[in-house]
Amino acid sequence: MTQLTQLTKKDLASDQDVRWCPGCGDYAILTSVQKTLAELNIERHKTVFVSGIGCSSRFPYYMNTYGFHTIHGRAPTFATGIKLANPELDVWLVTGDGDGLSIGGNHMLHVLRRNVTVRILLFNNRIYGLTKGQYSPTSERGKKAKSTPDGSVDFPFSPCSVALGANAPFVARTSANDARHLGEMIKRAAAYKGVSFMEIFQNCNVFNDGAFDYFTDRDVAADSQIMLENGKPMIFGKQKTKGLRLIPGKLELEVVELGKNGITEKDLLVHDEHNAAQAFLLSHIEPPTYPMPMGVLYSIDREQYELGVTNQATAIIDKKGKGELQALLNSGDTWTVG
Repeated sequence: MTQLTQLTKKDLASDQDVRWCPGCGDYAILTSVQKTLAELNIERHKTVFVSGIGCSSRFPYYMNTYGFHTIHGRAPTFATGIKLANPELDVWLVTGDGDGLSIGGNHMLHVLRRNVTVRILLFNNRIYGLTKGQYSPTSERGKKAKSTPDGSVDFPFSPCSVALGANAPFVARTSANDARHLGEMIKRAAAYKGVSFMEIFQNCNVFNDGAFDYFTDRDVAADSQIMLENGKPMIFGKQKTKGLRLIPGKLELEVVELGKNGITEKDLLVHDEHNAAQAFLLSHIEPPTYPMPMGVLYSIDREQYELGVTNQATAIIDKKGKGELQALLNSGDTWTVG
């Protein structure tokens, strides 16, 4: 066997000019994906990026791998078909909060519940950027946008809550302006055997600038985010003096201060990636009442859909033989149309 040459970020960049608005958070995500997958030394001829429609969906053009720029909201369907047709391929799906949760919401639910081994990167900027600034399924209530000049009356989705509700076995959250954490989450998603869903907060500096500053800005991030580590107590804050615990006798979280009223680390909630109920609780909290949970909310082992389909087909062939297409078409009730 010949030793594979270690890839570099440049090896994963295509020859296409990147056409996003200057300052867009998509640049940071693209850089992180290229850098991280190069470190993992992926096989480019076995890697496919699939997208729908939206700013994020230009992503396949910029990756020096195989790629499909498909139709609005239907990327999960294409990704499923690609993985079933060739299970050896490493399939990545890039989508946005509009493409993935609005027109593509139904398709997203099914790729998640089936557990098709697809790595889903959902760019969440809480706005429709490509169509110039309409509110999206993740926009906050009261959002004033071109389609809601007096403020939206909709209640928004939490993408991670939607994924957990669809029975996704791996759900994570990160931000485009935290390169180290983003890279770590990409590695976790790439290593997972099954569907991995990752929400990435991404700033749209043209139509929704500063949407996440209240918890991602450097001056407030330490007190407004909590970095989840499996098996570790939920501590946060600049001085690591704050924590999350369950209110005694209730299935409800509260922020507490260590050392106050006798509170110690032993009173804090310990993060358990395998606990679905805990993950769902975490997916629903956010500033200013709580810190924004960042990291892997949930991760369990489950049979991959493509393996189940392949094993089922193999078992049927072993029992009944390969069969013939023409015989199948002429079997059962048939009609002659004149």
